[in-house]
Amino acid sequence: MTDRIPPADQDRVKIFDTTLRDGEQSPGASMTLDEKLQIATLLDEMGVDIIEAGFPIASEGDFEAVSEIAKVIQNSVVCGLSRASKRDIDRAWEALAHAKRGRIHTFISTSPLHMEYKLQLSPAKVIEKIAESVSHARTLTDDVQWSPEDGTRSEHEFLVEAVTVAIQSGATTINIPDTVGYTAPGESAALIRMLRERVKGIDAVTISTHCHNDLGMAVANALAAVQAGARQIECTINGLGERAGNAALEEVVMAMRVRNDIMPFRTGIDTTRIMQASRLVSNVTGFPVQFNKAIVGKNAFAHESGIHQDGMLKHAGTYEIMRPEDVGLSESNLVMGKHSGRHAFRTKLTELGFDLGDNAFEDAFVRFKALADRKKEVFDDDIIALVSEAKADEAAERIKLKFLRVICGTEAPQSADIILEIDGKEHRHTATGDGPVDAAFNAVKALVPHDARLELYQVHAVTEGTDAQATVSVRMREGGKIVTSQSSDTDTVVASCRAYCHALNKLLVRREKGKPEAMAGE
Repeated sequence: MTDRIPPADQDRVKIFDTTLRDGEQSPGASMTLDEKLQIATLLDEMGVDIIEAGFPIASEGDFEAVSEIAKVIQNSVVCGLSRASKRDIDRAWEALAHAKRGRIHTFISTSPLHMEYKLQLSPAKVIEKIAESVSHARTLTDDVQWSPEDGTRSEHEFLVEAVTVAIQSGATTINIPDTVGYTAPGESAALIRMLRERVKGIDAVTISTHCHNDLGMAVANALAAVQAGARQIECTINGLGERAGNAALEEVVMAMRVRNDIMPFRTGIDTTRIMQASRLVSNVTGFPVQFNKAIVGKNAFAHESGIHQDGMLKHAGTYEIMRPEDVGLSESNLVMGKHSGRHAFRTKLTELGFDLGDNAFEDAFVRFKALADRKKEVFDDDIIALVSEAKADEAAERIKLKFLRVICGTEAPQSADIILEIDGKEHRHTATGDGPVDAAFNAVKALVPHDARLELYQVHAVTEGTDAQATVSVRMREGGKIVTSQSSDTDTVVASCRAYCHALNKLLVRREKGKPEAMAGE
């Protein structure tokens, strides 16, 4: 590992997390209020500078989430997104009323393509709206961020004019979004340098970067922008976000930490909380982290090659450029099994980053004992899946799986006998299908009629062996609403049925809230 440059000689880079706003715009990544509060609290504890809590004008649910998050956050700035209109800005500030430190983030498109086809406004009218919106936001707070949507595809002359007007109107942070993930690292850096050279007054504000990952270069583009003078990075946990996602918080933070010799920057992030945040966001959204994902993937610190293993045994630095403990992974000698007690189980949960209340802990412990009776050894990933399942069941109030028995094999038809508890009452049904999972889903649909289409059904083993738990992910679409859910069990059909029920519960919540279509930001 390279020597780090002393902190006194490093520039501070602010981390702006938009998991709760841009991240939730991923199809199926909707979160409940309690889930958003849980994520926001962890982001605050781990040292995130600014939390973009939502888009208050988009829906009552978004407004409530921003408002409730603003009440509980102790250290981070809480930010609300708004379009370039007085109504949007006022609604954002209303949601931020209880924040210790609130920020309004307003935006408008500046690329020729967006101005002509999306906004249907002339460049002159866009400049007028920038001045009006930023000036109005500044009458409400002295922390105003402005973004030119599709900034990396904007004409330089016009972008310079737009940024200049935003600064003159009172913006304190200028964020340059690569909205469609089009730019490359060299261009990203050159754009920031160009603005620093040509925009009067830009040295008095913070320059930010917001990069999407459509070409797989979001992190590289963000870091290039920082090297060129940006001092804020907009990012998300696990790179969650629209389409291919955003720059991943864990990657930009650890890149600056590990390669501090060539990127002499520092952040306020407690990196030992990274794995905890990654697992929480994955569990809440139902979006699994790919095994080979940088920093937080299951294989990020795994070594199977004989040559690599030999080097690791001699010196960890031969093939590891950072320590697992740096991101919150710890090596434990605790072997969990059916004889493990409450103290050992609570210790293991703490090591894995879970802090459960007494009732939640007792529920998880009961589930652990039941799992340990079915498995010889319970691995860390088993426990993570188990706690996630307990939380999913706790949130799933209206539909619960109480009983499932299937008949399957080479002789058709396959069938499923199921009992669901729906709004507190038990209902039973038997259905057939093309295999046990199809039969189980048909039985659920008979008891809970719906028009949702199953868009994704995915199974992967949590650990090794024939007694491994299976984690099932499902994604369902009903009208314009998309939900994703997960469930784990040593019985794949049971996991499948529970995941299906969890997804239906989310759809019921979305139906009740009547959430309008998302108003995409930068």
